[in-house]
Amino acid sequence: MKLFRLFILLALTLTVHLHAAGSALPQLVNVLGSSQDTQFQLDVLRGMSQAMEGRTTVPMPSGWEPVETKLSKSSTPEIRSLTQSIGLKFGSPQALTGLKRTLQNKEATAEERQDALKALASIKDPGLPAILQQLLNDPAVRGDAIRTLAVYGDDRTPTTILAIYGSLNTTEQRDALNTLASRPAYAVPLMAAVEDSTVSKQALTADLLRQLRSLQNAEVNRVIERVYGTFRESTADKQELIAKFKQIYYAGGSTPGDAPRGRAVFNRICAQCHTLFDSGGKVGPDLTGSARSDIDYILLNMIDPNAVIPNEYRTSTIELKDDRVMTGIVKNQDNQSVTIATANETLVLPRKDIAEITQGELSMMPEGLLETLPDQEVRDLIYYLRQAAQAKLAE
Repeated sequence: MKLFRLFILLALTLTVHLHAAGSALPQLVNVLGSSQDTQFQLDVLRGMSQAMEGRTTVPMPSGWEPVETKLSKSSTPEIRSLTQSIGLKFGSPQALTGLKRTLQNKEATAEERQDALKALASIKDPGLPAILQQLLNDPAVRGDAIRTLAVYGDDRTPTTILAIYGSLNTTEQRDALNTLASRPAYAVPLMAAVEDSTVSKQALTADLLRQLRSLQNAEVNRVIERVYGTFRESTADKQELIAKFKQIYYAGGSTPGDAPRGRAVFNRICAQCHTLFDSGGKVGPDLTGSARSDIDYILLNMIDPNAVIPNEYRTSTIELKDDRVMTGIVKNQDNQSVTIATANETLVLPRKDIAEITQGELSMMPEGLLETLPDQEVRDLIYYLRQAAQAKLAE
């Protein structure tokens, strides 16, 4: 029975993936509606959800409404959640109303609210920005709300985010900066906030400055040059920088840095992309097994990360038709969608929303990372990177 069920599921799900708007979908909905098997319902709904990933809308198949009504009353939370998110892509008013209610319901679990937000963002619901701006004061979904606001070109978003920026934790501030660096209309107020010190100039790390420069906005570039100077580097410059930072490191004496403080610096500027001692992101290489005891190795890779770049870590710049620009690593792409890993999230973008994809010759690892740090933070970071075991968190 299990083998038969799996065979039917795979056959139907494959058909949906290839012909989501075709005659196979009503048949699948009919099978789903007639089953009382909870696991089978979950399998089919998961398959349908995966097949529709990267699509904003799919024509509603005949017979969906009664199935939606039935499954929305299921005692299994995942069945209810998947039914709503799939119904949303079918244009179901019931799903739209229910998901907005869940998103704003503080009595719902954080996971339920985050799933509701993800579903609403997947169809680019035009009423979502106003809701998200209100949710910036709600810790349970604030980070997700900040990241999702990057999807929309709403004039109120920069002002709303900058108004609460000082109250955000470190991770939320990083999300806020990534959202504000995602499109020219958001980046201009961000740079004004940097100039008036609402946002610290040290908060814009090298990867964020690269993202801002990729917007190719004259006003943004003028502020970057006024605040940070002109970015010009040559091979000779890099050798001089390596010597400079080696001297800074050894100026700290026999114990040049503090490992817990260095871990805090790593968490702030490196951990969103790199894993060290089983902690951190998966965008860049895992650093745990690298030759970290060698200071020349560390400095060469931090100051000249583009010397040797594996293909899987080359950045691509994606320009969307709504003026949003993002830089990251393309993980997967087909005729329907493109999956890109940025410094703070992995996104599945509908192919129809993309204006252009340009693969660069640069690593995801930005240049200029150390130049933004005070000397003692440079020493602390390098000292931490050279440790053989994880350091405790700084108090």
